[in-house]
Amino acid sequence: MMRRIFIAIAMIFCFGLFVFNAEIERLAVTPMKFPVPKGFPLPEYRFQNNPLTKEGFELGRKLFYDGRLSKDGNFPCASCHQQFASFSTYDHPLSHGFNDQFTTRNAPALINVAWMKELHWDGGINHIEVQPLSPMTASNEMAENIDSVLTKLRADNSYKKMFRAAYGDDKINSQRMLKALAQFVAMLISADSKYDKMKRGEASFSATEKSGYEIFQNKCSSCHREPLFTDDSYRNTGLPVNPKLNDFGRMIITGKSEDSLKFKVPSLRNVYLTAPYGHDGRFYSIGAVIDHYRNSVVDGPTTDSLLRKKIAINDDEKYDLLQFLRTLTDSTFIKDKRFAQPAN
Repeated sequence: MMRRIFIAIAMIFCFGLFVFNAEIERLAVTPMKFPVPKGFPLPEYRFQNNPLTKEGFELGRKLFYDGRLSKDGNFPCASCHQQFASFSTYDHPLSHGFNDQFTTRNAPALINVAWMKELHWDGGINHIEVQPLSPMTASNEMAENIDSVLTKLRADNSYKKMFRAAYGDDKINSQRMLKALAQFVAMLISADSKYDKMKRGEASFSATEKSGYEIFQNKCSSCHREPLFTDDSYRNTGLPVNPKLNDFGRMIITGKSEDSLKFKVPSLRNVYLTAPYGHDGRFYSIGAVIDHYRNSVVDGPTTDSLLRKKIAINDDEKYDLLQFLRTLTDSTFIKDKRFAQPAN
């Protein structure tokens, strides 16, 4: 009897030791700290139920660059969000997707996304973790379905190892995939431009840059609020509707006529890297954007009140403003190897 009790106790102990060791293995991850740059507010996304780890981040990076998330293997997230272009699309007015199709909008830069309350030009996505589902399943973008993506990932032993490293076992599901992508994208933080260094006392503006900064503060900062250089609002900036696209912006999401032709105010960080400009990429230079605000704003029912009378900027002020906007370029960010395509 005592022998049976001893064996039972030993078995319970061994089982408990096994569970304990499995839990340790499951939790054997490398925590990462989310760096909030000096002067930045607290982010909107704070990794609730998605602890930031090196393993999760690296898994997200691999997924971000993997064409298998698209139907034909040619359109990973990185096809529209290129690091050298501040994770926007270089020289393409509209995003290009499956079967040589185009979307109706210009791909926004994926920078400081953790501070965004809503995503996309129309704010149609309200959480960073679900955002990838939109392009992944859109017929004119990645054109894939989630079950097919997961089947492809499960057939790859390298993914089994990476999911195990990040989550403690090799179970590959959509929730884990999306959380890993969120970890990578949320870490795309740009805050080391000349402007940032000036704010930290590590650099000084030239007289022209200083003048441009003052012009910016007086004539642009109501919408492009520091330090993120956006106020995250939706505004009609007086652009005539492109009849080929018929994109009415925020109204598509809310169904409210007062939101017609309103689009999200983009950040101006790295603006010199993200041409072309506007929700439909109609402007090929920053100067052309400024000229629109000087001369071409269409006064419609929902045109923003700050723009109805246009913005008074003379040629000298325009030049100085352009020089200031150059100080928002973060060269370190676009060369950061942490965000580059992984070797395998």
